[in-house]
Amino acid sequence: MTNVVLSALPTFTMGIYLLPKTMVKPIQMFRKHCLWRGSDINCKQPPKVAWKLVWNSNENGGLGVQNLYTENESLLLKYLHKFFNKSDISQVQLFWNSHYTNGNIPINNRKGSFWWKDVLKFLGSFL
Repeated sequence: MTNVVLSALPTFTMGIYLLPKTMVKPIQMFRKHCLWRGSDINCKQPPKVAWKLVWNSNENGGLGVQNLYTENESLLLKYLHKFFNKSDISQVQLFWNSHYTNGNIPINNRKGSFWWKDVLKFLGSFL
């Protein structure tokens, strides 16, 4: 349920924007409470397992709950993949034609909208 419902709700937004930590933390908290407390909101029992261990895959002894920070980063990295492979997408062509007409890789050139600047923050991870 945690992956299917509470992780799917912010996925669309995470695919477009770099969510600030102040937004991701409450979502993580709701996911944690849903997993450990269930329908009893007033339950004060401590978690049975550390939350970072829950993020591990099933093969590594975890529950396979998605880490929203990692998911947000990977969803934004797909745009860099499309950009550097010059995918036949109008958005990619628009960026190459309007900001990077000389054909250089935008390592130091941080032009574009606030969205594109957020995507370029992951350039070091991509290269």
